[in-house]
Amino acid sequence: MLTLVGQGQSNDEIANTLFLSPLTAKTHVSRIMTKLAARDRAQLVVIAYDETGLVIAGARAQP
Repeated sequence: MLTLVGQGQSNDEIANTLFLSPLTAKTHVSRIMTKLAARDRAQLVVIAYDETGLVIAGARAQP
């Protein structure tokens, strides 16, 4: 989930990718934000890039 947020996907796109409802995707993103004490999605992207290494700059998402 964090990887998909880090790749810039919206809740709807995440839902389609993971075969979830958009509300479920939104709930998971919100819970990740709470657990990581992130203020917003932008901070989640920073965490995905800098702190976890889940997303590599310039790497394309796999279909």
